[in-house]
Amino acid sequence: MRILLVGGEATLSAELLEYIGDLGDEWEVQSVPDGSAAIVAVSSATIDAIIVAPTLNDLSPATLLGQIRTLRPETIRIALIEGGENQRVPSARIIGLAHRFLPLPLAPELLLEALTSLEELREVLDSPRLRAAIGRIEKLPSPPHLYLSLMHALEDDDESNAADIAKLVSADPAIAAKVLQLSNSAFFNNGRAISDLRGAVTRLGLSTLRDLVLASEVFALPGASSAERNALQTRALLASRLAARMLPQSSAELGATAALLADIGQLLPGVRDEHLPLESGDDRPGHAEAGAYLLGLWGLPMPIIEAVAFQLQPLRSNVRSFWVAGAVHVATALAAGREVDEQYLARVGVLPKLEQWREMADGMMGLTLEA
Repeated sequence: MRILLVGGEATLSAELLEYIGDLGDEWEVQSVPDGSAAIVAVSSATIDAIIVAPTLNDLSPATLLGQIRTLRPETIRIALIEGGENQRVPSARIIGLAHRFLPLPLAPELLLEALTSLEELREVLDSPRLRAAIGRIEKLPSPPHLYLSLMHALEDDDESNAADIAKLVSADPAIAAKVLQLSNSAFFNNGRAISDLRGAVTRLGLSTLRDLVLASEVFALPGASSAERNALQTRALLASRLAARMLPQSSAELGATAALLADIGQLLPGVRDEHLPLESGDDRPGHAEAGAYLLGLWGLPMPIIEAVAFQLQPLRSNVRSFWVAGAVHVATALAAGREVDEQYLARVGVLPKLEQWREMADGMMGLTLEA
């Protein structure tokens, strides 16, 4: 992997550069001081990933990243942001141009983790055409900020209670309304109406709340009708619950999130819906791999990326037992009323469970969320 670091030593310390230089022959690292030098480097050679400091002495990071997108749309664009007390939300323009954000001061192991995950993603989705198609999209769906804030709150404080979480959710009135709506739906209603967020959080539970927030952010399609948005979210939430129940507890959350995001690629312009017959001459990337690539750029775990990529062809997964990719395949098919690959289920030894899963899905389908 060829990596270009852009910025002075104040941002990219000599220690960090030395660490990266020692990663091995498969990592080819080049460092340039400013944006102009970066453009020259990218113009003269193929660069897999570019990492840009928050300030440059000649160009703004957004200007540089925009030019990189034009010159090399397949190049992964990473923006460094100020951390600690100086941390600010990246500008809307940067959010639309960078694929990944990393905080400063940049810990070598964090950079290594990010680069390794991107390399793994390349191995799973090694398609220059796909990378170029995604790279040309001017406005990728932004990483779900409320969802990430919620996950950080839970990770940072094991004692987070319903009141703390309710306060966080209340910052987004649209999602807060959806949380209240779902808590009073047939999915969870036990006969007593709930009108406050704290009670809704308690009734739903943190796992369901997390998935609902994620679905609400990801599927907020500006051009879609309310009915279309609700249908898309309801199907995603149903698939998420099904996948979680098919897997052991240790991997249920991975399966739930992967199933929830399985059709995220359909939100991207210029992407083909793989649920429809392939027309002659249509060379657009399919929504499954496109969605998986986007999730990889967001930094989601590899099992989720792989499950989304191979949801229609689970035999392509590197895992030869029934795990996240298999659960996502079955759950999304049942939630949408599509055929399940019974040959795959027989090969991984779970075909006898299919009838039970169908009954489970039929039961859940009767508990729909009203618009």
